Amino acid sequence: MSLITVGSVAFDAIETPFGKTDKIIGGAGTYIALSSSYFAKEQKLVSVVGDDFPSATLEDLKARGIDIEGIQIKKGEKTFFWSGKYHNDMNTRDTLVTELNVLGEFDPVIPASYQGAEFLMLGNLAPSVQKQVIERLDKRPKLIAMDTMNFWMDIAWDDLMETIKMVDVLIINDEEARQLSKEYSLAVAAKKIMAMGPRYVIIKKGEHGALLFNNDNNVFFAPALPLESVFDPTGAGDTFAGGFIGYLAKTNDITFENMKRAVITGSAMASFCVEKFGTERIENLSENDINKRIMEFVNLAQFEIEINN
Repeated sequence: MSLITVGSVAFDAIETPFGKTDKIIGGAGTYIALSSSYFAKEQKLVSVVGDDFPSATLEDLKARGIDIEGIQIKKGEKTFFWSGKYHNDMNTRDTLVTELNVLGEFDPVIPASYQGAEFLMLGNLAPSVQKQVIERLDKRPKLIAMDTMNFWMDIAWDDLMETIKMVDVLIINDEEARQLSKEYSLAVAAKKIMAMGPRYVIIKKGEHGALLFNNDNNVFFAPALPLESVFDPTGAGDTFAGGFIGYLAKTNDITFENMKRAVITGSAMASFCVEKFGTERIENLSENDINKRIMEFVNLAQFEIEINN
């Protein structure tokens, strides 16, 4: 099944306790598309870059089967750039530089060849842009998933509420869920968020796993894999989203049972992402690598027990 990903294709500069990088390729759209490309074979990307973005990288995306017709290249303008420094706990970071550049005036264009896609993944962007994408599709996709963050809750609340009403799955972290719902309990938070429109809510808890809720009161918890080395958490959430939506597009099954498998798949992909800086680790995975990592997650949570009355 075909999948449209909408999100930034960008430059990052990252510093963690394990080292630092100069400008490298980043952006939510990049991580999502790379991750989902292992599963969804009809992958279409909507984004915008400046003419400073390397054409070789765009060709690499094409070589992975990612359709880049929807990536606008703005002549004489610069690509979005973000720089950040992570603290020792790797859960908190300081943003050092944010240069919106072409992303500041992003007007998404949906090529005719993208129309009719069954799945849509809205990466973290201004909610008004996410809403534009939905409205510019001739036919509503079978499933629309959306990521967002605290920043939009602070500055674009009304736009965010309008967009959330239009999606099926909202993917956020625990801090964002609490801010959005104004509830501390994640179970209560999920119910409040689903009342806003989505039928499913995924709450990521970083190194403590992820929770999947639906409006039939079903709950699933996916553990996080204990890793010996975490070099760079940048893009892990987007890589999770890519694995999740890519698996659903591959299987064309949006039941709760299959979403549980998709959450595990997303968690497995995110666990690869953090092992290297930027997109390096998720660029050259084998099918065996992915299957083996998924089984590690399965074995982590699987057990048998006998209860005697």
